[in-house]
Amino acid sequence: MNGVQQKYRPRTMRSLAIVKTGRESSSACSPILTIERLQMAQDTFHVPVLESEIVELFTSQPAGVIIDATLGGGGHASALLTGAPQLRILGIDRDPDARAASAERLAEFGGRVRIADATFGQLRDTMVRNADFIGDDSIVGVLMDLGVSSHQLDDASRGFSFRADAPLDMRMDPTRGETAAQFLSHVDQHQFVRLLRDNGEGRFAGSIAKSVLERQPQTTGELTEAVERAVPMAARRRGHVATRVFQALRIAVNSEVDELASGLDAALDVLAPGGLVAVISYHSGEDRVVKSVLHEASTGGCHCPPELGCVCGAIPRVAVFKASARLASPHEIDQNPRARSARLRVARKLP
Repeated sequence: MNGVQQKYRPRTMRSLAIVKTGRESSSACSPILTIERLQMAQDTFHVPVLESEIVELFTSQPAGVIIDATLGGGGHASALLTGAPQLRILGIDRDPDARAASAERLAEFGGRVRIADATFGQLRDTMVRNADFIGDDSIVGVLMDLGVSSHQLDDASRGFSFRADAPLDMRMDPTRGETAAQFLSHVDQHQFVRLLRDNGEGRFAGSIAKSVLERQPQTTGELTEAVERAVPMAARRRGHVATRVFQALRIAVNSEVDELASGLDAALDVLAPGGLVAVISYHSGEDRVVKSVLHEASTGGCHCPPELGCVCGAIPRVAVFKASARLASPHEIDQNPRARSARLRVARKLP
């Protein structure tokens, strides 16, 4: 842990980290504190979005394995294992806090679930490493619930949110890779401008990039201040002025676009005929990637003029459910505001 992280890590999280690493006296590693840490992780992971829709989709599948490629706190997995006794789940997550919380939550299901440390871009390799769990069963579904969890946002030490001053980290796996501050130390200004524009920061992308790179922020507060200096008060839209900048940095630090594209391709490869892939996205950039990959798979890569019909012999790989994404109901949005921006796209693997 570096000095900046020690300075800004809230005391409660620092004491919990001591329990996790065992770097304090034996009295700090009491079972009570360990249980409290797991309970906190469970309580702060977000409520599963579109849960009833996901359960309805996958419980109709035949016996086999579902790959929950973004396991999080295990909310969707728990609902599926409860509602569909014919299914088993291979859960994937790169966040150690998420794996700890889901392991506790899913313990009651015993051998019907296995949790793996991986990203969804590593889906194929994860299947190979867990071949003993999959056995002769088919992969009858792949679920991806994208984006950042409420737990990651609420834990100030992770650096995902502008709501509290914290080290500028933003890694989904805080034990590997470079932090957001390290990314900013070497990123080219033109590249940073493109990244901001790709995430919806249009008019002031150039001035924001210049301000941020000049100041080289090390904390979320310093990043927010750099963004505020670049955007006039009169030009600020509804919502926090740094929202899209934080989003863009998080996506870059965690290679989320590349992970999503490769993960979707892998999912379509490993699915058995009749298997479902379901993806919940939360912003237009994610949804664009999902829509593009599923469209390419549904046409078999055909680019023949529509008025002529397909003459290239392309073979569709999937059938996409509906032309537009499914949204959360007004009731769910009222109960769980995070569901407001959720978009669910579903496709079925063809023979």
